[in-house]
Amino acid sequence: MIPGICGQGLSFQADGFRLIYLAIAVLMWGVSGVFSREYMAHYEKKGRYYLFFWATFLATAGVFLSADFYTTFIFFEIMSFTSYVWVAFDEKKESLRAAQTYLAVAVIGGMAMLMGLFLLYDLCHSLAFDQVAETAGEILSGAPVSCALGLPGRQLYVAGGLLLFGFGAKAGCFPLHIWLPKAHPVAPAPASALLSGILTKAGVFGVIVVSCRMFAADSSWGLGIVLLGLVTMFLGAFLALFSINLKRILACSSVSQIGFIMTGIGMSVLLRAAGEDGGLAVRGALLHMVNHSLFKLVLFLCAAAVFMNLHQLDLNDIQGFGRKKPFLMFCFLMGALGIGGMPLWSGYVSKTLLHESIVEYTNAVSAGGMASGIIRGVDSWGFWKGAEWIFLVSGGMTVAYMLKLFVALFVERHSVRQAEFDAMSAEYMKTSSKLALAAAAVLLPLLGMTAHKSMDLLADMGQAFFGQAGHRHTIAYFSLENLKGAGISIGIGVLLYLVAVRRPGTSGRRYTDRWLPWLDLENLLYRPLLQVVLPGIGGAVCCFLDRYLVSSVVAVFLSVSAVVCRAMDQMADFVIRTARRSTHSQIPWVADSVRCGRATDGSFSAFGKGISERKRKMSEKAACMKRQLQRNGRLVEESFSFGLMLFAIGLCLTLGYLLLVFVRQ
Repeated sequence: MIPGICGQGLSFQADGFRLIYLAIAVLMWGVSGVFSREYMAHYEKKGRYYLFFWATFLATAGVFLSADFYTTFIFFEIMSFTSYVWVAFDEKKESLRAAQTYLAVAVIGGMAMLMGLFLLYDLCHSLAFDQVAETAGEILSGAPVSCALGLPGRQLYVAGGLLLFGFGAKAGCFPLHIWLPKAHPVAPAPASALLSGILTKAGVFGVIVVSCRMFAADSSWGLGIVLLGLVTMFLGAFLALFSINLKRILACSSVSQIGFIMTGIGMSVLLRAAGEDGGLAVRGALLHMVNHSLFKLVLFLCAAAVFMNLHQLDLNDIQGFGRKKPFLMFCFLMGALGIGGMPLWSGYVSKTLLHESIVEYTNAVSAGGMASGIIRGVDSWGFWKGAEWIFLVSGGMTVAYMLKLFVALFVERHSVRQAEFDAMSAEYMKTSSKLALAAAAVLLPLLGMTAHKSMDLLADMGQAFFGQAGHRHTIAYFSLENLKGAGISIGIGVLLYLVAVRRPGTSGRRYTDRWLPWLDLENLLYRPLLQVVLPGIGGAVCCFLDRYLVSSVVAVFLSVSAVVCRAMDQMADFVIRTARRSTHSQIPWVADSVRCGRATDGSFSAFGKGISERKRKMSEKAACMKRQLQRNGRLVEESFSFGLMLFAIGLCLTLGYLLLVFVRQ
C-alpha cells in the first residue's frame, strides 16, 4: 500500500496468478528487448521507442500487481497512453490513423471504466477487490444496500457492464476488437508481440475480477460472457482465414484466442451457478492466457524477422522467404503447432480444458434440465451443443490460417525473388535475436510434453485469483476422448485450408485478399457515430436553441427597450415643454435630462440596428456551418485533439452522473 497518491493511494498484492504474469511480463519484455536491438537498428528515433517500451512495462506490471480497481485504473490508463506511441511510431498516414483508433478505444473505454468505478464505489464504499466481491455477493443475494440510483442490483449490473466495456476494449473483445487488426500491422513487430501477448491480458485481468469475483455465480452474467467469447473467437478466426497480411492475420488470431479465454471465464461462472466447481474452465482460461502470451511472442518475432529483411507483409510478396532457413521454420512451427492445439504442445492442454468445461456444463444442463440465464425457454442442451461446435470450428479455422502461413512462408516458392530469398539464409538474423527467439519457442513443446508437472503447477498457483480453491477433476489429457476433440478441430482445419484457401480449380499460387470491408465496424459504425451523428445532433440542438430560445429572448428585450424609449421620449417632451413655460428656462438638470434621454434613445437605436445586423448574418453563418464542420472534422482527425475531444465527452458524462447523484441525495 502506498498512501496519499492520487487521493486514494495505490494498493498492491502478490499472489500466484500475479507472480505468474509478472514473470511472463519480464520474459516477454526481455525477449522483445533483445530482438528490438536488431529490429530497431536502422530507425532514427530509437530513444523514443525504448523510453515508452520500458514505461509500458512498468505500467503493465502495475496493472497485474494491483489489489483494487482504483490502482488498476491508474496503471491501465498509463499503459494505454504509453503504448499509443508504439502504434504511431513511424508517423505514416496509416500508422497515425491506426493510432487514432487505438487512442479512441482506450479513452472511451477508460471513461466508461471510470463511470463504473463511481457507481461501484457508491455501492461498496471501497474499490478493493475483496470488499467489492463481498458486497456484490450480498447484493445478488437480496441484501438491502443503499445506493444513488435506488436499486442496488441494477446499479451493480450497470457498474459491471461499464467495467466490462473498459476492460474488454483493451482485451480486444467483440465489438471493441477494431484496434487490433489496425494497430498490429503498423506497430514495430516486437511491440506487436507485447500488444497482442500481454497488453490484451491486462484487459482480461479486469474481466476476470469483474466476472469471477463480482458475479461469481450469476448465470445471466456468465452466459453473457460466454456469448461474447463465442462471437469473438469465431469472428477473429474468420477474419484471419481470409486475410493475406502476415501481421493482420496474427492480430485477428489474437482476437480469436481472446474469445477462447472469455469463453472459459464465462463457463467458470456458469458452472458455479449450476453447482459445479468450475475448475476445468478456470484452469483452461488461465493456461490459455499463458499460452497465448507465449504463442504471440514467438509468432510476432518470426514476423519481425521477415519484415526487417523484406519490409513487406503481403503473403504474395514474402512467399517462400522461409525456405532454407531451418531455424526460422522451427520457431514458427512451434508457435503454429501450439496455437493450433496440436497434441504434445501447450495449446492442446488449455484447449482441452476449455472444451471439457463446455462438455461438463452441457451434461449438467441435460441431466438437470436447467435453463441458462437469459435464454430460458430455449432448448438449452441444443444451444450448448452448438456452442461446442463453434468452439471446435473456431479451433479448426485456427489450424487453417496457421497452415496457410506456414505453407506460404516455408513450402511455396516465390515466382520471381526466390533466389534472392535463398541468398539471405546466412545472415537474416543475428545470433542474439536467434537465442532470444529460441528461448521462447522451446517453451511451447516443453510445457505441452510435461503438462501434469508444469502446466498443472501453474494452474494450481493461479486459480485462487479466479476464486477457485481447488478442483475435483483429474484430466487425462491424452485420453482417446480428449484426443478426439483435438482431432476434429485439426480435421476441420485441413478441410477448410483445402476448400477455402486452396480451392480446387484455382490457377496459380497467388493469394487473394478476401477481407470484408463491410465487417469493419470502425468505418461502418464508430467513425460515423463520433464524427457525423453526434456532431450533427449537437449542432441541431444548438441551432434550435439559437433560433427559438435566443431569438425569443432578443425579441422580448427589444420590445421592452421600445417601451422604455417611448416613455423616455414622452418624459423628455414633458420636461422641455415645462422648461419653455418656466421663467427659469436654463435649469441645469433639465438640459442634462434632455441630453441623457437623447443619448439613451440613440443607444437603444444602435442596439436594435446591431440585432438586425446579427439576424442578417445568421443566415450567412448557417450556410457556412456545414463546410466549417467538415474542415474541423479533418483537423480533428489529423491532430491529437481527437483524443482530447473523446476525453471531454467522457468528462461530460461523468459530470452528468455526479449531478444525478447530488440531486438524488
